[in-house]
Amino acid sequence: MSIRIIRVGNDPVLRQRAKPVPEINKAIEKLLDDMADTMYDADGVGLAAVQIGVAKRIAVVDVGQGLVELINPEILEKSGGLLVATEGCLSLPGLSGNVARAAKIRVRAQNRRGEMVEFEAADLFARAIQHEVDHLDAILFTDYLKPSEIIRTSEREAKRESNQ
Repeated sequence: MSIRIIRVGNDPVLRQRAKPVPEINKAIEKLLDDMADTMYDADGVGLAAVQIGVAKRIAVVDVGQGLVELINPEILEKSGGLLVATEGCLSLPGLSGNVARAAKIRVRAQNRRGEMVEFEAADLFARAIQHEVDHLDAILFTDYLKPSEIIRTSEREAKRESNQ
């Protein structure tokens, strides 16, 4: 297990659509381990393989309920209306914005044993999965926002200080 370099900004791999994983082998298992280590090291709640330069449909998510590994994830259904919340991204350090996402989703993916799993996710868990699946489809959270809606860290800190 090792920590990988997170691709940031205009790195072309972030705009590359990830390819399905045809077979789960030792290399994929190691990639999953490295992704989890990298995500935890960066204090993230999710990480897509493209964020470490690997154009495969793999993501890891942990919103405080334990690590969830997703291979070839698909969002089957969105429900519960849209919730707007502030998002950031390990690949876009210093940027955040309010993004509308489905409150609940139904997901199908493979786990590291190759088993197909299907489950429902809500709230932050649903948001994190949608964010990571977007990465696999070459979509960044900023794509949902107008340039004026993107908040830079310095702006957010200035607003926080002015409210004190």
